[in-house]
Amino acid sequence: MYDAAPATLSKPSLLFLCHRIPFPPDKGEKIRAFRILEHLRQRYSVHVGCFIDDDADIAHVGALQSHCTSLGWFPRPPRTAKLKALVGLMKGDAISVATFASAPFQAWVRQQIIREKPDVIFVYSSAMAQFMLGIDRGKARLVMDFVDVDSDKWRQYARTASIPMKWVYSREARKMLEFDRRVAGAADASLFVSDMEAALFRTLSPETAASTYTVANGVDCDYFSPAHRFPSPYKVIGPHLVFTGTMDYRPNVDAVVWFADEIFPAIRARHPQASFTIAGAKPAKAVSELGSRPGITVTGRLPDVRPFIAGADMVVAPLRIARAIQNKVLEGMAMGKPVITTPQGLEGIAAGHGEHLLVAETAEAFIQAVLEMTPTQAAALGAGARELMESAYGWPKQLAALDLLVG
Repeated sequence: MYDAAPATLSKPSLLFLCHRIPFPPDKGEKIRAFRILEHLRQRYSVHVGCFIDDDADIAHVGALQSHCTSLGWFPRPPRTAKLKALVGLMKGDAISVATFASAPFQAWVRQQIIREKPDVIFVYSSAMAQFMLGIDRGKARLVMDFVDVDSDKWRQYARTASIPMKWVYSREARKMLEFDRRVAGAADASLFVSDMEAALFRTLSPETAASTYTVANGVDCDYFSPAHRFPSPYKVIGPHLVFTGTMDYRPNVDAVVWFADEIFPAIRARHPQASFTIAGAKPAKAVSELGSRPGITVTGRLPDVRPFIAGADMVVAPLRIARAIQNKVLEGMAMGKPVITTPQGLEGIAAGHGEHLLVAETAEAFIQAVLEMTPTQAAALGAGARELMESAYGWPKQLAALDLLVG
């Protein structure tokens, strides 16, 4: 479907392609996409093309239209995506790319290039790059935001999977790397969310190392602020531990299951009133089942996650499979909460153990960090975390690098 708005003639034109509607900014991928969109529209007339794979998101089309010059959105039913995945598998394509194949979207992109003659084309996520390969983009500069090295995520999945998924994940890792190298070769600039991700891609795609850059995630320090006051959603004494995130995402599922199995029982043994809240939309079956355990609450979709962060004693991010900067960590720190995470959860965040947060690599270390947390330490970590977020991780500061790369 296509929704148009009056053209803005005073600004150069930018075509922004995104794999999901970048609104509302309530989950990791949408947060980054929306913040980049907001930053770019200060200098460009932005024409957005995106897919919608959740019917509930159709309600947000009107709101997104106020953030861009024009909007083209296309439905992507989950059942159709699964069929396309099967076709991609049979054709030898990367499944992640095949599930987004769309002749109507491709036609829309061609039409936009002919009509708007964009100065810049900004592509958000690997899967959307297929719509730019092999077509005439005129003189437009092509900027590719990979966000993270997706092929390495599939490699990590394969490492712990059993047959036949080990084969599927290994194949996807190989195919995605082949595709991403091709895309990076066609782009004027390839962006990643952290220096570690950018460095990894340079080793995997040495021929495009010179055009590979970092544009890190930030956090809205006004929205996620300890100055806000919320009624506590917690009904027992505590201590209250909270994990936030989209709960059908495999790394998040793995994190909370591991925490519930290996860490939380020891905490409950010491503090029988301790609670662990898993706050986020679309809980997978393995996550929903955790809600039947003593002290564990699975919220599902929330209109606002901040009351659960504000009322918590600690924010936990026990991620064992992780890519790039974790918004859940940034948001907990911005709200002045003591955060305990793994080394994987700290990737791309220049925070010091014992100064801004705590890093625990094992279940035993996590248990110790929680049980030995004193009110004085919690207050000091929270204050240090908030100061770091305000000084270095606001979105304007993080996105300043984007201006030089977009041109």
